[in-house]
Amino acid sequence: MPGEFDIIDKYFAPLAGPEGLALKDDASVWAIPSGFDLVVTKDILNEGVHFRTEDPPDLLAYKAIAVSVSDCVAKGASPAQYWLGLSLSQEPNDDWLRNFCGGLKRAQQDFGCTISGGDTTKSLGGLTVSVTVAGLIPSGKMIKRSGAKVGDAVFVTGELGNAALGLHELLSGKYGSSELVQAYQSPSPPLVFGQQLSCVANAAADISDGLIADAGHIARQSQVRLQIFQDRLPVGQLARAMVEREAGLAQKIWSGGDDYQILFTAPVSAEPMIKKIARESKTLVTNIGEVTVGDGVQLLDQNNEIVHVTSGGYEHF
Repeated sequence: MPGEFDIIDKYFAPLAGPEGLALKDDASVWAIPSGFDLVVTKDILNEGVHFRTEDPPDLLAYKAIAVSVSDCVAKGASPAQYWLGLSLSQEPNDDWLRNFCGGLKRAQQDFGCTISGGDTTKSLGGLTVSVTVAGLIPSGKMIKRSGAKVGDAVFVTGELGNAALGLHELLSGKYGSSELVQAYQSPSPPLVFGQQLSCVANAAADISDGLIADAGHIARQSQVRLQIFQDRLPVGQLARAMVEREAGLAQKIWSGGDDYQILFTAPVSAEPMIKKIARESKTLVTNIGEVTVGDGVQLLDQNNEIVHVTSGGYEHF
C-alpha cells in the first residue's frame, strides 16, 4: 500500500499550480494581484452525513470542490486555489486514489482552480473530505448576505429541488432518473454568472441547506423579510413529475438543499441587466419574490396565503 508522501507525490502533486510549490513544502505561497480581495470559504463532507459510502470516488471528489466553489461564486468571486484535507478510514488503494484524483482534475478544469496544499491522514471513523477554496474579487466588491434592501426583487439561478429529489431516488430506488441523481452527485454552481453578480446584486448566498433556510440567512443579516412566491419557483419537468406522483416531496423543492445555486436580491431596475448577463452566460435566472419590511421568510401560494413550511432546511444540530 502507498504511504502518505507517496500518495501526495503520485496523485496530488500533478494537480498543483505554481502556488502549491509541487506540494513539496509545508505551505503554499500566493501573490495576490493588486486591487483584489481574497475570498476564502471552507466545507467539510463526512461519510454517512454528506455522502453515501457507496458513492463513486470521482463524483465525491468533484462534489467536494463544487460545494466550496459555490460559496465563492455566490460572493461574486472567481475561484483560483483550493486546499484538500483527506482523512481516510482505511488504507487507500491505487484504483480509489486514481478515480478520486480524476474527479479533482475534472473539477479543476470546470471551475478554473488548482490544488495548493492540504493534509492526508488516517481516520478512526468514516471518510472525511475537507476543502478550502480561495478566490479573487475586485477590492470592496464581495457580495454579503447583509446587503438586501426593502424594495429589492429576489432572484435565484437554476432549478430547485433536483438534488434533494435525486438523493431521494438513490435512497428509495423508486425512480432512478439519472439527471436528478447527477444534480445531487455533481453540482454545477453557476460560475460564469456569479463572476458578474457584483454588478447587480445587493445580497447573495448559495443554496446549500435549502431555499428557505438560506433566504433566512439573508433576511436575518439584512434585517428584512423575504417574500417568496411558490408558483414562481423554477422547478424542472422531472422534479415536477416526481412531486405530482408523491405530493409529500413538494417540501424538498424549497427545503431539500444541495442545490448549489445562487439566491440573491437586486434592485428591480437591475432586472434588464440580470437578464442580459443570464442570457450571455446561458444561466436560468428567475424572479421569485421581493424584499419587504419585517423579518424572516414567507413562502406564499398563488392566493398569497402563507405556505406552512415544516422544515426550513438542513441543520447539523
